[in-house]
Amino acid sequence: MKTRLLVAALTLVIAANSASAAGCVKGAVVGGVAGHVAGHHAVVGAVGGCLVGRHLAKKKAKEEKEAAAAQKAQQEQQQQQTTPPAPAK
Repeated sequence: MKTRLLVAALTLVIAANSASAAGCVKGAVVGGVAGHVAGHHAVVGAVGGCLVGRHLAKKKAKEEKEAAAAQKAQQEQQQQQTTPPAPAK
């Protein structure tokens, strides 16, 4: 059983590196441990954990992107307020 778990974990790590699945490895490890403890379903837990970890990583990246865009817009607005208008000719 330990051999299977090790092979499954290594397979997920290799697959995650090749597919650049952010959050997958961490989720797979947590899910695998939880599945193993819950009734020797480590592989099912690892797959589920990978899917959940990937979803949460995408959600976090989207929120960070939106926050960065909002901060940039706020800085541009402040810059426009502090810059004096050009004299008219």
